Amino acid sequence: MIREDHRHRHLDRIAEVRAGRTAEKVGYPIRVREAEVVRTGMVGAGLLRLTLGGKGAEGFEAHAPDEHVKLLFPEPDGSLRLPEPNGLMLRWPRPSPTSREYTVRRHDPVAGEIDIDIALHDGGLASEWARLARPGTVVHVAGPPGGLIVPHSYDRYLLGGDLTALPAIARWLEELPLTARGWAFVEVADADEEIDLSAPGGVEVRWLYRGDRPAGVGTALADAMTAVTVPEGERVYVWAAGEAGQLKPLRRWVRDELRLPKGDHDITGYWKRGVADFDDDHEH
Repeated sequence: MIREDHRHRHLDRIAEVRAGRTAEKVGYPIRVREAEVVRTGMVGAGLLRLTLGGKGAEGFEAHAPDEHVKLLFPEPDGSLRLPEPNGLMLRWPRPSPTSREYTVRRHDPVAGEIDIDIALHDGGLASEWARLARPGTVVHVAGPPGGLIVPHSYDRYLLGGDLTALPAIARWLEELPLTARGWAFVEVADADEEIDLSAPGGVEVRWLYRGDRPAGVGTALADAMTAVTVPEGERVYVWAAGEAGQLKPLRRWVRDELRLPKGDHDITGYWKRGVADFDDDHEH
């Protein structure tokens, strides 16, 4: 019985944080799974959805809209180097295996399915692999190692990002309380990259088109987000992800203008222009 309590302690902690006042990262037991592709399909013009299943998907956990898994790929010589279980964590070999991080877009424990939406771009390791993936293709998945649990007690939520952040934003909007209020800004190439979103009635969703500009340049996203007015006396939570350089003005605004405490925002560079394997390693 004691072991059972220990195993589910993270679920109690998640419930505590969600009912509290400040966001907090909560870890959950992490393992490597051998899953297989069940089906693939496009979501809008920019995202390729991989639906993973099989025995390896059993016992998978998903609790936060921006939690991520690592897809592990063979090395150039064809060998596959996998991390090993180490208690509730993993021990990673050195040098690190070739991997890319992706948001868990959807998890259906009844069907035993995990959806990963991959932003397609030419020359991306995972993009090229995903284009060729077919039902039955095997892939090793590590994680999620945990997630950022955000309380449902904020007065407003301000969400923003580019195509790489769209899977997390879509899940955010689905998992917010129906009474939530706020804004979501998504920068995409054009209307073809828009997808259907299930947002609470009080959350305004705005698509920003970059047109012919390459991804990761320009200030449209930061301009739109920093133009928002948070009503006096209300608590706001800010979440944004995308190209690291584009997020810098947003970080300054959150710090200097909104003066938000550390627990009231999460701004993450998922990728960086010109860097194939960015430090945050979210190829998405």
